[in-house]
Amino acid sequence: MAQTPSIPKGTRDYSPEVMVKRNYIFDTIKSVFKLYGYLPLETPAMENLSTLMGKYGEEGDKLLFKILNSGDFLAPVTNSEVEERNIPRLTNKICEKGLRYDLTVPFARFVVQHQNEISFPFKRYQIQPVWRADRPQKGRYREFYQCDVDVVGSDSLLNEVELVQIVDEVYKRLKINVRLLINNRKVLAGIAETIGHPDKLVDITVAIDKMDKIGAENVNAELREKGVSEEAIEKLQPILRLEGSNEEKLTRLQEVLKDSETGLKGVAELSTVFRYLNQLDIQTEIKLDLTLARGLSYYTGAIFEVKAKDVEIGSITGGGRYDDLTGIFGMKNMSGVGISFGADRIFDVMNQLDIFPKDSTATTRVLFVNFGEKEEAFCLPVLKTLRAAGINSEIYPEAAKMKKQMTYADKKSIPYVALVGENEINNNVVTLKNMLTGEQESVAISSLVDKLKSEN
Repeated sequence: MAQTPSIPKGTRDYSPEVMVKRNYIFDTIKSVFKLYGYLPLETPAMENLSTLMGKYGEEGDKLLFKILNSGDFLAPVTNSEVEERNIPRLTNKICEKGLRYDLTVPFARFVVQHQNEISFPFKRYQIQPVWRADRPQKGRYREFYQCDVDVVGSDSLLNEVELVQIVDEVYKRLKINVRLLINNRKVLAGIAETIGHPDKLVDITVAIDKMDKIGAENVNAELREKGVSEEAIEKLQPILRLEGSNEEKLTRLQEVLKDSETGLKGVAELSTVFRYLNQLDIQTEIKLDLTLARGLSYYTGAIFEVKAKDVEIGSITGGGRYDDLTGIFGMKNMSGVGISFGADRIFDVMNQLDIFPKDSTATTRVLFVNFGEKEEAFCLPVLKTLRAAGINSEIYPEAAKMKKQMTYADKKSIPYVALVGENEINNNVVTLKNMLTGEQESVAISSLVDKLKSEN
């Protein structure tokens, strides 16, 4: 007996019912991106490893899916190298490409590669899958979609303000209650200076970014392992536990970081963003969170993270300012800022809260029951008229038993069934059945479009 096929852990099939819901998310997010003047972009699923490696920090590099070279990929490797089992060195010899880890680095590569064809500032959105060799768990997948929006070629803080507005509008339309957390990498750098460890910025940010997951004691233990002194760890605690309003925290930070030029610049940037946001009707709760670090090493300014209030799940949106990313590819002084919406986690949140629009699963508006060739010939021109009017319509492909056809309509959540027999043909009407209420009425062919649209 043949073994039942399966898919890799951390990946999922998407049924038509699920895809309808996912497309609702994609279409909603895309409509908001377009509202703010962003244009679509797509890049290849695989990139050269030289493009990807070193852009996500040491932990990120470990999560890259690497693709074996075509043909005899072991040709450049000696037997002694195989026996030595130096995995990083072997990987460099047998893999030249990898699956993209996110959409931001490929975007930066695109900007550098096509810089002479682009008008700056360049605003783009990108909705594509990414891959991470992570351990699969609830809300964490190895293949998942990101919905990114970025602008490069401008260091104006109005861009950060605009991204917050986009977050606010997207989640308002999706009807998800969220909290937006904001911090600034310059503030984190200033904190590292203030506690006497400017050389440990990466270690400190990677550790405190796990505060929500592992707690303060484990974060402190990790800092000790990384060589951060006990005195520095003690100095760090009250800073990370600052309480009060966003304005009160900023005022306190200005005092704490008074000897750090970098830290004060970060405070000034945050103050400007909050000042603009206070003038706008932002419905989303916004909180300055000093434990927010986001481990990706390319962030240099503002950092964002969005969490759902009503569901226990990781962040569903995240991003920030990256002044140096394109510089890695040889294009200096090109500042950018962007955020990424995690479509898979958003789907899980909406599914758990049962807040998808009830009609989002009804892809077909009306099904014409098939009674035979004569009825088919009558129905086909009617179907053409309905489709031309933008009404999703179909006819059952064969004259099967009525029960089978009605079951088909019921399983697909089709709201209306059109019955056309000899009497309907003679009177140029259809009998329209509402599948929810069971009510039936005779509708003239000339009125069918208006009837179905009015019931939508």
